[in-house]
Amino acid sequence: MSSSCLIFTFILLLCLFSSSFSSSASPQNSTSENETLRPQKEIQKLKLIRKHLQKINKPAIKTIQSSDGDIIDCVPSHHQPAFDHPLLQGQRPMDPPEMPKGYSQENESHEDFQLWSLSGESCPEGTIPIRRTTEQDMLRATSFRRFGRKIRRVRRDSSSNGHEHAVGYVSGSQYYGAKASINVWTPRVNSQYEFSLSQIWVIAGSFADDLNTIEAGWQISPELYGDTNPRFFTYWTSDAYQATGCYNLLCSGFVQTNNRIAIGAAISPVSSYKGGQFDISLLIWKDPKHGHWWLQFGSGTLVGYWPISLFTHLREHGNMVQFGGEIVNTRPDGSHTSTQMGSGHFAGEGFGKASYFRNLQIVDWDNTLIPISNLRVLADHPNCYDIRGGVNRVWGNYFYYGGPGKNSKCP
Repeated sequence: MSSSCLIFTFILLLCLFSSSFSSSASPQNSTSENETLRPQKEIQKLKLIRKHLQKINKPAIKTIQSSDGDIIDCVPSHHQPAFDHPLLQGQRPMDPPEMPKGYSQENESHEDFQLWSLSGESCPEGTIPIRRTTEQDMLRATSFRRFGRKIRRVRRDSSSNGHEHAVGYVSGSQYYGAKASINVWTPRVNSQYEFSLSQIWVIAGSFADDLNTIEAGWQISPELYGDTNPRFFTYWTSDAYQATGCYNLLCSGFVQTNNRIAIGAAISPVSSYKGGQFDISLLIWKDPKHGHWWLQFGSGTLVGYWPISLFTHLREHGNMVQFGGEIVNTRPDGSHTSTQMGSGHFAGEGFGKASYFRNLQIVDWDNTLIPISNLRVLADHPNCYDIRGGVNRVWGNYFYYGGPGKNSKCP
């Protein structure tokens, strides 16, 4: 299969299995007196939600209130959700792995890049910060059983929740990791039922039921988080988004090792048009000793790892790496959405106006970080969102991407 065919197949897969959350209008928290007036079905739903919340919201030894309304719980690291997984029960977080050769610490982002940490509060050593999930969070989802997970099946007709992309990618080799610095913005999201994200994908397997992915970046998802702040996120699946995997720490799987970064929490600062620019540097790589896939933020800050036991094909290596943006287009009123990707401006506007990925690298079989030499770019709706790649001495391989969505050429 050619690389172009492979990427179109993956784009189609994302459209079929991507992260689309449908809303379910439900009342807010209520007293037990009011609950007696609710239909029995809804009362039962709330009971199931509260039972699930008890499972994923672990007992905390400290709680921090963020200025954006988030509640951050400091949970003992050995009690985090990951260790509820049958393959991980009884384990404790691994020691830091060997860094890839060619890695050099840069003067880049520090740990205090999230709103909750700007107050100076932090979680004690031996704990990890976890964004608390609320009833309201779960009531926004169609099914509490799939809360925090990508929907496996969506309608395929062009007027439904279509997923649109502008991406750079490499394929046709063996990949043991990827690194990039990702420009952070606050693109407008037109509807609670849409999202806008920018991320790295490490992909393995066939594009059927055995697809494995590891994903990390930033996203705006009103349905998942209840606001329009850009948030640091992770995702994984080992069966093409069917029964495994989730965002962040909303299920067992990803093992967090850092006590200063809350996955799913809002990012601050963000970039502004013709103003200051801010990016986050992410590195994903496979530990050559134990085989786990580690995630690093910025310059030397380990976030945690996806255990090798979660995967099938990614037990070995990836066969594609993808970088870029994605949005959901619900076609409100029968026309294209005005949800923005990246900065909301086309790639041709360049630095300070268009969003970018820079210093794109992959990790090879010898655990060595090397520049990407065969980057291809693809925008599946270029009149709505586009992408332009390039290479220079400072940024290495890079691209600008994004767009406004609905416009005169994207009706």
